[in-house]
Amino acid sequence: MARRRTGPTDVVKAMVYERDGCACVRCGGRQDLTIHHRVNRGMGGAREPWINQADNLLTACTRCNGWFEDNPRQSYEAGWKVRRPELPGKVLVRYSDGSEYRLTPDGVRATTVAADR
Repeated sequence: MARRRTGPTDVVKAMVYERDGCACVRCGGRQDLTIHHRVNRGMGGAREPWINQADNLLTACTRCNGWFEDNPRQSYEAGWKVRRPELPGKVLVRYSDGSEYRLTPDGVRATTVAADR
């Protein structure tokens, strides 16, 4: 029996890396990059069709990916994590340069908001 694929497709991953400039959204680093789910998939993956769309995914270095889990309050405030039942496309994401964007399922950063933090 073939294993069910639970992660994003290679096309979506490439879209996310390109959108994020092949850099970690938190620190701007370019080493040891991975794809981070803003809304957690849960054990065994999730069946919602949007869970692996670009608006729920971020480029993160492995260090910051762990930081997101260890620092949930700050991660939710910056949009790096999103609580269910909120949809990720409705939550702004803060990038390493302080700018904030809404992300779209087709891999675009939209609705730029000036950072005032």
